[in-house]
Amino acid sequence: MESSDTWLTIGKITGVHGLGGNLKVWSWAQSPDTFTPGLDVVLKDEDKTLDPGREYVIIQTGRYKKGVLLTLEGVSTREASEALVGKLVLVDKTNLPDLDEDTWYWQDLIGLTVVDTCKGEVGSVEQLFPTAADDILVVTNKTSRGKQEVLIPMNAVFVKDINLETGVISTQLPEGFITD
Repeated sequence: MESSDTWLTIGKITGVHGLGGNLKVWSWAQSPDTFTPGLDVVLKDEDKTLDPGREYVIIQTGRYKKGVLLTLEGVSTREASEALVGKLVLVDKTNLPDLDEDTWYWQDLIGLTVVDTCKGEVGSVEQLFPTAADDILVVTNKTSRGKQEVLIPMNAVFVKDINLETGVISTQLPEGFITD
């Protein structure tokens, strides 16, 4: 596995399906079509940051409930697939299509500093999650009273600019959105 900057986590293996080595994957990709036959992926443990993981090639894909079914080269038995449950699925960003303007990989937003036009620095992006309307930025900031969490919709009404080079997300939040 090359530089970690080029690898993007696109899912997590949540279970097995059948006896032939099929894997159930909870997809973090916007489209299940991201998982295409012939694509090289790396499977690795979430908590072992120094472990480079192991590379596999996707042989077959299919949709399964809210996720994806994968068949990987070299994983042909239920026992082999059970050993992979819980692993993250990573793909090299260079193997994915170019992003449209004003779209980002969630992973690239984690850790960015959120600065509001009125409030100043709000905190840093800890995670994101999808909703029916908009994806939500979970922004945390340590205050004298502990950890403060602010949920900001990824909507042009609130998020005015995302600059990956400076590491800053600029927002314009309404009065009272953040309580002190």
